[in-house]
Amino acid sequence: MSSSPAPEPSPEGRRVALLTLGCARNEVDSEELAGRLAAGGWQLSGDPEDSDVVVVNTCGFVESAKKDSVDTLLAAADTGAKVVAVGCLAERYGAELAESLPEADAVLGFDHYPDLADRLGDVVAGRAVAAHTPTDRRTLLPISPVRRPEASGSVPVPGHGQQGRNGQGARVLRTRLDDAPVAALKIASGCDRRCSFCAIPSFRGSFTSRHPDDILAEAAWLAEHGARELFLVSENSTSYGKDLGRENGGTRALERLLPRLAAVPGIDRVRVSYLQPAETRPDLVRTIATTPGVAPYFDLSFQHASETVLRRMRRFGSTGSFLALIEQIRALEPAAGIRTNVIVGFPGETEADVAELERFLTAARLDAVGVFGYSDEDGTEAESLPGKVDPDTIAERVTRVSSLVEELTAQRAEDRVGEHVDVLVESVQTGQDCTGRAAHQAPEVDGECVVLDTGERAVGELVRCEVVASEGVDLIVRPVTPAADGGR
Repeated sequence: MSSSPAPEPSPEGRRVALLTLGCARNEVDSEELAGRLAAGGWQLSGDPEDSDVVVVNTCGFVESAKKDSVDTLLAAADTGAKVVAVGCLAERYGAELAESLPEADAVLGFDHYPDLADRLGDVVAGRAVAAHTPTDRRTLLPISPVRRPEASGSVPVPGHGQQGRNGQGARVLRTRLDDAPVAALKIASGCDRRCSFCAIPSFRGSFTSRHPDDILAEAAWLAEHGARELFLVSENSTSYGKDLGRENGGTRALERLLPRLAAVPGIDRVRVSYLQPAETRPDLVRTIATTPGVAPYFDLSFQHASETVLRRMRRFGSTGSFLALIEQIRALEPAAGIRTNVIVGFPGETEADVAELERFLTAARLDAVGVFGYSDEDGTEAESLPGKVDPDTIAERVTRVSSLVEELTAQRAEDRVGEHVDVLVESVQTGQDCTGRAAHQAPEVDGECVVLDTGERAVGELVRCEVVASEGVDLIVRPVTPAADGGR
């Protein structure tokens, strides 16, 4: 969870603290909200107890995330400030959340974001703000992707805040809430897929790409505000551009965008997240694996490897097709980073299905794997599927697969000993080793590099290093001189 920095007190007494839960997409949304609030006369505060309003950007993805969001709202209420819930939980449940959580002074959905500064003014003044009424946001845009750009202006899409086009008075509606050298950058929102276990499309809406000029303008702005690595986020990055028309690249838009982002002055590295294996085209693989300035990093959403389970999930693929994709990646860049998430205990999953997943993971040699136990999500197809797996069995399978993953990813890290990696320094403490991430390590989820013999290093510096040891998924690295690097 992140919070905003603390500037000087506002003489008007309009101080707001932003608390963010959930994924990097939510972090982008919070920084857009911070920009809108600052433009509306609010002062950002890092201290909820010294604020007039605490805005909690909630996560509503799975049960544990919902609980964390509610706990954060309750804790915010204890400060004595007004409390406003926004984000996925608020969008998904709206008035139902407001009724069950009277501690929140307002529950606002995505449609409130453009006018959030005014709505907070209402809350502080004691004027009632009607709770958000949830709707299936997929119904707000045309079914045909190519017709969405003309209609999207009337439908607020979090994280797409922009006024004007690059070169035509573009204004980035964003305020950075930290000084980290990596910044998430949203390239699209929503999803058109119908995975049977996922509720995200219903409250995030249909897939909507951002215009490349908007993305490039925000990338340049982020570089001016301290970012050295851009972490491209969306619900499905492989669909980027399918709604933008041929003049903007169409389904090949991401391949065209990545080299342009890598060329933005001040940006050292661009990283793409959340690729759908079934949509990961050979040209896109080549672009990510071989473009200078683009991290050869593949965040592939496999979810399982058993064809039977995948079809019940409404997904494509198999052990064979997934391994073929991995082979294609490593033929272009043997050191490429590859990560995934998997779900165990999905309705109907058998011991044979788990064994197939274990066979895939063993053969794939992935750098990082998130293992999650299945749980029902409101309104999804999987919620009503037969063959529910006993919770104790799910817990046992999570433990078993997690243990295998821990062993396999540690082996993969150990295999990197002797490699040269470029480490983006993220933390420097006087008299201690500094830490950062190599190209195969995304923020927060994939481990880190501990840099020995650092000398005078600065946060945001890109340091060429040799991997000398590993600890689990973490690497121990030592800076190399140009001569020791062999000119590479």
